[in-house]
Amino acid sequence: MKILITGGAGFIGSAVVRVAIAHGHSVVNLDALTYAASLESIANAADHPNHSFVEMDIRDHQNLDAVFSKHKPDAVMHLAAESHVDRSIDGPRNFIETNIMGTFNILEATRKYWQEKGFPNEFRFHHISTDEVFGSLPSDPKTRFNEKTPYDPRSPYSASKASSDHLVRAWHETYGLPIILTNCSNNFGPYQFPEKLIPVVILNALSETAIPIYGNGKNIRDWLYVDDHASALLLALEKGKSGRSYNIGNENERTNLEVVKTVCSILDRRHPRENGQYADLITFVTDRPGHDARYAIDPSRVRNELGWQPTVTFEQNLETTVQWYLDNQDWWKPLLKLPGVGQRQGTKS
Repeated sequence: MKILITGGAGFIGSAVVRVAIAHGHSVVNLDALTYAASLESIANAADHPNHSFVEMDIRDHQNLDAVFSKHKPDAVMHLAAESHVDRSIDGPRNFIETNIMGTFNILEATRKYWQEKGFPNEFRFHHISTDEVFGSLPSDPKTRFNEKTPYDPRSPYSASKASSDHLVRAWHETYGLPIILTNCSNNFGPYQFPEKLIPVVILNALSETAIPIYGNGKNIRDWLYVDDHASALLLALEKGKSGRSYNIGNENERTNLEVVKTVCSILDRRHPRENGQYADLITFVTDRPGHDARYAIDPSRVRNELGWQPTVTFEQNLETTVQWYLDNQDWWKPLLKLPGVGQRQGTKS
């Protein structure tokens, strides 16, 4: 297929680009190159004959039609989004404009193109979303998010993603646009911008600065390796049923404190401190407003219907991730100079 991927220079998007090309697809990579995007993340694909890059903001609806007319994709994978909860607390406008209006723009451009092509049934608009739209789970391990879980967003970020999910479903029900919708758990892996938990822990540890943990560190997340997620997304695009949603997770529930301590222990082995252990740097800080207590995904549908399985264990992938940051300082060191990086955000209430 020729796939138009929005946000293809971001963390998850760049992984999807790499996996899609490896699967033999052609990729039209549309990205606005905001602070969290990096062309270095797709350096290996940049000169590939099956890769085309278009620098464009999905908020720029006037030029989207020209992209479809020129490249004529067989499918759209929509990943472009503002995604950091803390930033959404301090500055929600960008999240509303990009995640809601941007999704509206790409939906309308897609619908127009799909109609002009004669409403092909094999066309797909794949919207990539988050489990955060479902809100917060109780501690009972028997409760997990599934595809029928009611939406209950708690932050400006999750509310904007929930809104975009509803738009995508509405365009399917109202106009018949063939859509796939996926909601994933917390991603980690190489090329993740240093504002999310795991890269923050690694880089703070390496710089011998405090490793912040919100509240008491008992908030639980379900962790998913980014390349496993990318493979699941391509599988959903290729085999998923139109109008269907799929929750993608790896049943790797860990408290934030457990994750931080595991990263510290890996660093102790692979890059020891001169004095003490990295866990000595752990510092508990004031919790985030509205911090969801627990996320956990039931991935039964994506496994049973599509046959998706992750590759290796959480611990193995975490080892790989830590080593990648140790080996690729040229990638992340320039990012530390960007505005807001390394500074606490999301404290407004």
